[in-house]
Amino acid sequence: MQHRTVGDLMTQGVVQVHKDASFKTIAVLLADNDVTAVPVVDDLRHPLGVVSEADLVVRIAERPDPAGPVVYTPSTLADATAGDDVTAEALMTAPAECARPEWTVVEAARAMESAGVKRLPVVDEAGQLVGIVSRGDLLRVFLRRDTALREEISRDLLVRTLGLAPTSLTVEVADGRVTLKGRVDSADLVPVIERLCLGVDGVVSVDSEIVSRSGETVGESIG
Repeated sequence: MQHRTVGDLMTQGVVQVHKDASFKTIAVLLADNDVTAVPVVDDLRHPLGVVSEADLVVRIAERPDPAGPVVYTPSTLADATAGDDVTAEALMTAPAECARPEWTVVEAARAMESAGVKRLPVVDEAGQLVGIVSRGDLLRVFLRRDTALREEISRDLLVRTLGLAPTSLTVEVADGRVTLKGRVDSADLVPVIERLCLGVDGVVSVDSEIVSRSGETVGESIG
């Protein structure tokens, strides 16, 4: 079975900014490219962090309200120009949580969840930026058709990988949910089948009603 990796799903030709880019440069770049965040890189294209619309809005919120009362403090004049000369390095969320092209969807999803981010810059072995992968990119594996999932499980997994007879198990797939029915020689094989099925790109859950040759029902629902 072939699993799609981060390298297969990522966006290449990444919109990026140098660490010295100005507030306005970043704002224009986000608008012109219809993106909500960009990686911030150094001179060698090593990701340092990510700057997003949210980071820009935070800086704007720190400015005095032009409709409110003016209270002169030592920082008033500096705050009045907040965002005009600040750089990407000062605005970004850092350090950059990065992925590698060979990562699986599961690895990337866990990294996003752990870091609480929506996207990951992707770097090569030299640590240079080669792409970016978002939550939406990872979810693309679940757009596969049920017929494609059923064929991969029946032909590639059960017959070619596990060596089962084509008539041993029936496979039904509806909205990414897999149901397995049939008989196998050993009850120990059932959890292996279930885990392998769950690992197929696009499978949401697995419900097995598999019976061992002894007649014992050993299936379970996972996912």
